Amino acid sequence: MPYKADHHDWGTFLTRRPIEGDAARVQAAHEGKTILLTGAGGSIGSALALKIAATEPRLLILLEHCEQNLYQIHSELDRFGKVAPHVTVLGDIADSPLLDEIFAQHHPEIVYHAAAFKHVPLMELNPLAAIRNNTLGTHVLARAAVAHGAQRLIMISTDKAVDPQSVMGASKRLAELTLMALGNDRTRMNSIRLGNVLGSQGSVGLLFLQQIARGGPVTVTHPEVRRYFLTLDEAVGLILTGTVLESCGGIWIPELGSPLKVLDLAEHLIHQAALAPGVDVPVVYTGLRSGDKITEQLVSSRESREKGSASELYRISSTPCPLLDLESAIAELTDILARRDVAALLQALRRSVPEYQPSASLLELAKNPEIRTHHA
Repeated sequence: MPYKADHHDWGTFLTRRPIEGDAARVQAAHEGKTILLTGAGGSIGSALALKIAATEPRLLILLEHCEQNLYQIHSELDRFGKVAPHVTVLGDIADSPLLDEIFAQHHPEIVYHAAAFKHVPLMELNPLAAIRNNTLGTHVLARAAVAHGAQRLIMISTDKAVDPQSVMGASKRLAELTLMALGNDRTRMNSIRLGNVLGSQGSVGLLFLQQIARGGPVTVTHPEVRRYFLTLDEAVGLILTGTVLESCGGIWIPELGSPLKVLDLAEHLIHQAALAPGVDVPVVYTGLRSGDKITEQLVSSRESREKGSASELYRISSTPCPLLDLESAIAELTDILARRDVAALLQALRRSVPEYQPSASLLELAKNPEIRTHHA
Protein backbone atom coordinates (compact mmCIF):
# COMPACT_ATOMS: atom_id res chain seq x y z
CA MET A 1 0.00 0.00 0.00
CA PRO A 2 1.49 3.40 -0.96
CA TYR A 3 2.49 5.72 1.84
CA LYS A 4 0.47 8.90 2.27
CA ALA A 5 1.66 12.22 3.62
CA ASP A 6 -0.36 11.91 6.82
CA HIS A 7 1.19 8.56 7.72
CA HIS A 8 4.47 10.06 8.89
CA ASP A 9 5.56 12.94 11.10
CA TRP A 10 7.88 14.63 8.62
CA GLY A 11 8.50 17.61 10.86
CA THR A 12 10.80 15.53 13.07
CA PHE A 13 13.47 15.78 10.36
CA LEU A 14 13.47 19.57 10.19
CA THR A 15 15.83 21.50 12.45
CA ARG A 16 14.04 24.86 12.17
CA ARG A 17 10.88 26.10 13.82
CA PRO A 18 7.62 25.15 12.07
CA ILE A 19 6.12 27.80 9.79
CA GLU A 20 2.69 28.86 10.99
CA GLY A 21 0.25 30.85 8.89
CA ASP A 22 -2.31 33.43 9.98
CA ALA A 23 -5.47 31.31 10.11
CA ALA A 24 -7.74 34.25 10.92
CA ARG A 25 -6.61 36.32 7.93
CA VAL A 26 -6.82 33.31 5.62
CA GLN A 27 -10.34 32.52 6.82
CA ALA A 28 -11.48 36.10 6.24
CA ALA A 29 -9.92 36.18 2.75
CA HIS A 30 -11.75 33.02 1.59
CA GLU A 31 -15.10 33.10 3.33
CA GLY A 32 -17.96 33.59 0.88
CA LYS A 33 -15.67 33.63 -2.18
CA THR A 34 -15.73 31.55 -5.34
CA ILE A 35 -12.37 29.83 -5.68
CA LEU A 36 -10.82 27.94 -8.59
CA LEU A 37 -8.14 25.35 -7.79
CA THR A 38 -6.11 23.81 -10.61
CA GLY A 39 -4.32 20.52 -10.04
CA ALA A 40 -6.94 19.86 -7.38
CA GLY A 41 -6.32 16.12 -7.20
CA GLY A 42 -2.58 16.14 -6.55
CA SER A 43 -1.15 15.79 -3.07
CA ILE A 44 -0.75 19.55 -2.58
CA GLY A 45 -3.91 20.33 -4.53
CA SER A 46 -6.08 17.94 -2.52
CA ALA A 47 -4.67 19.24 0.78
CA LEU A 48 -5.44 22.77 -0.41
CA ALA A 49 -8.97 21.72 -1.40
CA LEU A 50 -9.71 20.40 2.08
CA LYS A 51 -8.31 23.51 3.78
CA ILE A 52 -10.17 25.85 1.45
CA ALA A 53 -13.41 23.93 1.99
CA ALA A 54 -13.05 24.56 5.73
CA THR A 55 -12.93 28.34 5.17
CA GLU A 56 -16.58 28.34 4.03
CA PRO A 57 -16.21 29.55 0.44
CA ARG A 58 -19.31 30.23 -1.62
CA LEU A 59 -18.09 27.71 -4.20
CA LEU A 60 -14.93 25.67 -4.78
CA ILE A 61 -14.15 24.68 -8.38
CA LEU A 62 -11.84 21.67 -8.69
CA LEU A 63 -9.98 21.46 -12.01
CA GLU A 64 -7.94 18.31 -12.56
CA HIS A 65 -6.84 16.40 -15.68
CA CYS A 66 -6.46 12.99 -13.98
CA GLU A 67 -9.84 11.28 -13.64
CA GLN A 68 -8.85 9.10 -10.67
CA ASN A 69 -7.34 12.01 -8.74
CA LEU A 70 -10.44 14.12 -9.36
CA TYR A 71 -12.68 11.29 -8.21
CA GLN A 72 -10.67 10.86 -5.02
CA ILE A 73 -10.77 14.52 -3.95
CA HIS A 74 -14.45 14.77 -4.92
CA SER A 75 -15.21 11.73 -2.75
CA GLU A 76 -13.11 13.06 0.12
CA LEU A 77 -14.91 16.40 0.06
CA ASP A 78 -18.25 14.58 0.05
CA ARG A 79 -17.15 12.86 3.26
CA PHE A 80 -16.15 16.20 4.76
CA GLY A 81 -18.10 17.02 7.93
CA LYS A 82 -19.36 20.39 6.66
CA VAL A 83 -19.42 20.01 2.90
CA ALA A 84 -18.49 23.15 0.98
CA PRO A 85 -20.34 23.55 -2.33
CA HIS A 86 -17.98 22.35 -5.02
CA VAL A 87 -17.86 21.66 -8.75
CA THR A 88 -15.57 19.07 -10.32
CA VAL A 89 -14.14 19.74 -13.77
CA LEU A 90 -12.12 17.11 -15.63
CA GLY A 91 -9.88 19.07 -17.94
CA ASP A 92 -6.60 20.66 -18.91
CA ILE A 93 -5.33 24.12 -17.94
CA ALA A 94 -4.02 24.60 -21.48
CA ASP A 95 -7.60 24.24 -22.83
CA SER A 96 -8.49 27.90 -23.39
CA PRO A 97 -12.19 27.38 -24.30
CA LEU A 98 -12.68 25.28 -21.17
CA LEU A 99 -11.14 27.93 -18.94
CA ASP A 100 -13.21 30.67 -20.53
CA GLU A 101 -16.30 28.56 -19.87
CA ILE A 102 -15.34 28.04 -16.22
CA PHE A 103 -14.67 31.73 -15.63
CA ALA A 104 -17.78 32.89 -17.51
CA GLN A 105 -20.05 30.48 -15.67
CA HIS A 106 -18.68 30.70 -12.12
CA HIS A 107 -16.71 33.99 -11.95
CA PRO A 108 -14.01 32.82 -9.52
CA GLU A 109 -12.50 35.63 -7.48
CA ILE A 110 -9.46 33.67 -6.28
CA VAL A 111 -7.42 31.22 -8.37
CA TYR A 112 -4.92 28.78 -6.90
CA HIS A 113 -2.65 27.30 -9.56
CA ALA A 114 -1.25 23.99 -8.32
CA ALA A 115 -1.33 22.13 -11.66
CA ALA A 116 2.21 21.36 -12.81
CA PHE A 117 4.48 18.63 -14.08
CA LYS A 118 7.25 18.49 -11.49
CA HIS A 119 9.46 15.40 -11.91
CA VAL A 120 12.79 16.65 -13.21
CA PRO A 121 14.20 13.52 -14.98
CA LEU A 122 10.82 12.69 -16.52
CA MET A 123 10.46 16.20 -17.91
CA GLU A 124 13.99 16.03 -19.32
CA LEU A 125 12.66 13.20 -21.48
CA ASN A 126 9.43 15.07 -22.26
CA PRO A 127 10.41 18.75 -22.61
CA LEU A 128 7.55 19.65 -24.95
CA ALA A 129 5.01 18.38 -22.41
CA ALA A 130 6.74 20.34 -19.62
CA ILE A 131 6.48 23.62 -21.55
CA ARG A 132 2.91 22.99 -22.71
CA ASN A 133 1.64 22.28 -19.22
CA ASN A 134 3.79 24.44 -16.96
CA THR A 135 4.36 27.48 -19.18
CA LEU A 136 1.64 27.66 -21.83
CA GLY A 137 -0.97 26.33 -19.40
CA THR A 138 -0.05 29.06 -16.91
CA HIS A 139 -0.31 31.66 -19.68
CA VAL A 140 -3.78 30.45 -20.71
CA LEU A 141 -4.93 30.47 -17.07
CA ALA A 142 -3.52 33.94 -16.38
CA ARG A 143 -5.07 35.42 -19.53
CA ALA A 144 -8.46 33.97 -18.59
CA ALA A 145 -8.15 35.34 -15.05
CA VAL A 146 -7.43 38.83 -16.39
CA ALA A 147 -10.13 38.70 -19.07
CA HIS A 148 -12.80 37.69 -16.56
CA GLY A 149 -11.70 39.98 -13.74
CA ALA A 150 -10.51 37.50 -11.13
CA GLN A 151 -9.10 39.29 -8.09
CA ARG A 152 -6.12 37.08 -7.30
CA LEU A 153 -4.06 34.30 -8.84
CA ILE A 154 -1.52 32.45 -6.68
CA MET A 155 0.84 29.97 -8.34
CA ILE A 156 3.01 27.36 -6.66
CA SER A 157 6.52 27.77 -8.04
CA THR A 158 9.73 25.96 -7.16
CA ASP A 159 13.31 26.56 -6.16
CA LYS A 160 14.20 24.76 -9.40
CA ALA A 161 13.12 27.92 -11.26
CA VAL A 162 16.23 29.66 -9.89
CA ASP A 163 19.12 29.48 -12.40
CA PRO A 164 17.46 26.38 -13.89
CA GLN A 165 19.43 23.40 -15.11
CA SER A 166 16.30 21.42 -15.95
CA VAL A 167 13.52 22.08 -18.43
CA MET A 168 11.07 21.75 -15.56
CA GLY A 169 12.83 24.60 -13.75
CA ALA A 170 12.95 26.69 -16.93
CA SER A 171 9.25 26.08 -17.56
CA LYS A 172 8.38 27.32 -14.06
CA ARG A 173 10.69 30.33 -14.35
CA LEU A 174 8.89 31.33 -17.52
CA ALA A 175 5.59 30.79 -15.69
CA GLU A 176 6.79 33.21 -12.98
CA LEU A 177 7.67 35.77 -15.65
CA THR A 178 4.22 35.27 -17.19
CA LEU A 179 2.46 36.22 -13.97
CA MET A 180 4.76 39.19 -13.46
CA ALA A 181 3.90 40.45 -16.95
CA LEU A 182 0.15 39.80 -16.94
CA GLY A 183 -0.80 40.74 -13.38
CA ASN A 184 -2.32 44.14 -12.70
CA ASP A 185 -4.05 46.07 -9.92
CA ARG A 186 -7.38 44.44 -10.77
CA THR A 187 -6.04 40.88 -11.01
CA ARG A 188 -3.13 40.49 -8.62
CA MET A 189 -0.81 37.60 -9.43
CA ASN A 190 1.88 36.17 -7.20
CA SER A 191 4.17 33.13 -7.30
CA ILE A 192 5.34 31.31 -4.19
CA ARG A 193 8.59 29.38 -4.53
CA LEU A 194 8.72 26.25 -2.41
CA GLY A 195 11.31 23.55 -1.87
CA ASN A 196 10.69 19.80 -1.62
CA VAL A 197 7.39 19.07 0.11
CA LEU A 198 7.88 16.10 2.43
CA GLY A 199 5.23 13.46 1.90
CA SER A 200 3.88 14.76 -1.40
CA GLN A 201 3.33 12.33 -4.26
CA GLY A 202 6.63 11.33 -5.84
CA SER A 203 8.69 12.99 -3.11
CA VAL A 204 12.03 11.55 -2.11
CA GLY A 205 10.82 10.97 1.46
CA LEU A 206 8.03 8.66 0.33
CA LEU A 207 10.46 6.85 -1.96
CA PHE A 208 12.82 6.27 0.97
CA LEU A 209 10.00 4.92 3.17
CA GLN A 210 8.96 2.49 0.46
CA GLN A 211 12.57 1.36 -0.02
CA ILE A 212 13.03 0.90 3.75
CA ALA A 213 9.82 -1.14 3.94
CA ARG A 214 11.27 -3.48 1.29
CA GLY A 215 14.52 -3.81 3.22
CA GLY A 216 16.50 -1.51 0.95
CA PRO A 217 18.59 -0.46 -0.69
CA VAL A 218 17.82 3.22 -0.15
CA THR A 219 18.99 5.11 -3.22
CA VAL A 220 20.56 8.57 -2.90
CA THR A 221 21.84 10.33 -6.00
CA HIS A 222 24.92 11.91 -4.37
CA PRO A 223 26.22 12.13 -0.77
CA GLU A 224 26.39 15.96 -0.92
CA VAL A 225 23.02 16.69 -2.52
CA ARG A 226 21.08 19.25 -0.46
CA ARG A 227 17.50 20.42 -0.74
CA TYR A 228 15.09 22.78 0.99
CA PHE A 229 12.38 20.81 2.77
CA LEU A 230 9.03 21.73 4.24
CA THR A 231 6.00 19.75 5.39
CA LEU A 232 2.75 19.52 3.49
CA ASP A 233 0.95 21.50 6.20
CA GLU A 234 3.56 24.25 5.95
CA ALA A 235 3.28 24.34 2.16
CA VAL A 236 -0.52 24.61 2.25
CA GLY A 237 -0.40 27.37 4.87
CA LEU A 238 2.10 29.38 2.83
CA ILE A 239 0.10 29.01 -0.38
CA LEU A 240 -3.12 30.12 1.31
CA THR A 241 -1.26 33.11 2.75
CA GLY A 242 -0.70 34.17 -0.86
CA THR A 243 -4.27 35.44 -0.91
CA VAL A 244 -3.53 38.13 1.68
CA LEU A 245 -0.41 39.47 -0.04
CA GLU A 246 -0.79 43.13 -0.94
CA SER A 247 1.51 43.26 -3.95
CA CYS A 248 1.00 42.26 -7.56
CA GLY A 249 3.37 40.37 -9.81
CA GLY A 250 5.61 39.31 -6.98
CA ILE A 251 7.66 36.20 -6.29
CA TRP A 252 7.67 35.12 -2.66
CA ILE A 253 9.71 32.67 -0.61
CA PRO A 254 9.43 31.35 2.95
CA GLU A 255 12.29 31.26 5.44
CA LEU A 256 13.38 27.62 5.23
CA GLY A 257 16.81 27.91 6.82
CA SER A 258 19.70 26.16 5.12
CA PRO A 259 19.21 23.34 2.62
CA LEU A 260 19.53 19.90 4.22
CA LYS A 261 21.35 16.82 2.99
CA VAL A 262 19.12 14.28 1.29
CA LEU A 263 21.43 11.62 2.76
CA ASP A 264 20.55 12.88 6.25
CA LEU A 265 16.86 12.41 5.45
CA ALA A 266 17.50 8.85 4.31
CA GLU A 267 19.44 8.02 7.48
CA HIS A 268 16.85 9.76 9.68
CA LEU A 269 14.05 7.62 8.22
CA ILE A 270 16.09 4.44 8.58
CA HIS A 271 16.78 5.27 12.24
CA GLN A 272 13.07 5.96 12.80
CA ALA A 273 12.36 2.44 11.59
CA ALA A 274 14.68 1.19 14.41
CA LEU A 275 17.26 0.11 11.82
CA ALA A 276 20.86 1.03 11.15
CA PRO A 277 21.90 2.72 7.87
CA GLY A 278 24.46 0.67 5.99
CA VAL A 279 23.91 -2.31 8.31
CA ASP A 280 20.25 -3.25 8.28
CA VAL A 281 19.43 -1.13 5.24
CA PRO A 282 22.08 -0.45 2.61
CA VAL A 283 22.43 3.06 1.15
CA VAL A 284 23.45 3.19 -2.50
CA TYR A 285 24.60 6.25 -4.45
CA THR A 286 23.14 6.26 -7.96
CA GLY A 287 24.62 9.47 -9.42
CA LEU A 288 22.99 12.78 -10.26
CA ARG A 289 20.11 12.47 -12.68
CA SER A 290 19.61 14.59 -15.78
CA GLY A 291 18.70 18.14 -14.74
CA ASP A 292 19.65 17.64 -11.07
CA LYS A 293 21.73 20.13 -9.08
CA ILE A 294 23.89 19.43 -6.06
CA THR A 295 22.20 22.29 -4.15
CA GLU A 296 19.08 24.30 -4.91
CA GLN A 297 18.60 28.02 -4.23
CA LEU A 298 15.52 30.06 -3.43
CA VAL A 299 17.05 33.35 -4.64
CA SER A 300 19.41 33.87 -7.57
CA SER A 301 22.47 36.13 -7.52
CA ARG A 302 20.51 38.61 -9.69
CA GLU A 303 17.66 38.82 -7.18
CA SER A 304 17.24 40.27 -3.70
CA ARG A 305 14.70 39.64 -0.99
CA GLU A 306 12.79 41.98 1.28
CA LYS A 307 10.30 41.47 4.09
CA GLY A 308 6.69 41.56 2.99
CA SER A 309 3.36 42.25 4.66
CA ALA A 310 2.90 38.55 5.45
CA SER A 311 5.39 37.64 8.18
CA GLU A 312 5.84 34.11 6.79
CA LEU A 313 7.05 35.26 3.36
CA TYR A 314 9.79 37.40 1.82
CA ARG A 315 9.28 39.19 -1.47
CA ILE A 316 11.86 38.62 -4.18
CA SER A 317 12.94 41.52 -6.37
CA SER A 318 13.29 39.94 -9.81
CA THR A 319 13.68 41.58 -13.23
CA PRO A 320 10.38 41.29 -15.12
CA CYS A 321 9.92 40.42 -18.77
CA PRO A 322 8.18 43.19 -20.79
CA LEU A 323 4.67 42.15 -21.79
CA LEU A 324 5.34 42.37 -25.54
CA ASP A 325 8.45 40.20 -25.19
CA LEU A 326 6.54 37.71 -23.06
CA GLU A 327 3.70 37.42 -25.56
CA SER A 328 6.19 37.03 -28.40
CA ALA A 329 7.97 34.23 -26.51
CA ILE A 330 4.67 32.46 -25.81
CA ALA A 331 3.68 32.67 -29.48
CA GLU A 332 7.04 31.25 -30.51
CA LEU A 333 6.79 28.39 -28.02
CA THR A 334 3.26 27.61 -29.19
CA ASP A 335 4.49 27.32 -32.77
CA ILE A 336 7.46 25.18 -31.72
CA LEU A 337 5.22 22.78 -29.81
CA ALA A 338 2.98 22.42 -32.85
CA ARG A 339 6.09 21.43 -34.84
CA ARG A 340 7.46 19.32 -31.96
CA ASP A 341 10.94 20.72 -32.48
CA VAL A 342 13.02 20.12 -29.32
CA ALA A 343 16.12 21.85 -30.67
CA ALA A 344 14.15 25.02 -31.45
CA LEU A 345 12.50 24.75 -28.03
CA LEU A 346 15.84 24.89 -26.23
CA GLN A 347 16.97 27.87 -28.28
CA ALA A 348 13.74 29.74 -27.52
CA LEU A 349 13.94 28.93 -23.81
CA ARG A 350 17.48 30.24 -23.55
CA ARG A 351 16.41 33.51 -25.15
CA SER A 352 13.54 33.91 -22.68
CA VAL A 353 15.42 32.53 -19.66
CA PRO A 354 19.09 33.35 -20.38
CA GLU A 355 20.27 31.76 -17.13
CA TYR A 356 18.87 28.37 -18.18
CA GLN A 357 21.60 25.78 -18.78
CA PRO A 358 20.15 22.69 -20.52
CA SER A 359 21.44 19.33 -19.38
CA ALA A 360 23.74 17.29 -21.59
CA SER A 361 21.08 14.59 -21.96
CA LEU A 362 18.47 17.12 -23.12
CA LEU A 363 20.90 18.60 -25.64
CA GLU A 364 21.43 15.05 -26.89
CA LEU A 365 17.68 14.52 -27.06
CA ALA A 366 17.39 17.62 -29.22
CA LYS A 367 19.84 16.03 -31.67
CA ASN A 368 18.38 12.52 -31.48
CA PRO A 369 14.64 12.59 -30.62
CA GLU A 370 14.40 8.80 -30.64
CA ILE A 371 16.28 8.53 -27.32
CA ARG A 372 13.22 9.91 -25.45
CA THR A 373 12.04 6.33 -25.00
CA HIS A 374 15.00 5.54 -22.71
CA HIS A 375 14.53 5.32 -18.97
CA ALA A 376 15.35 8.30 -16.73
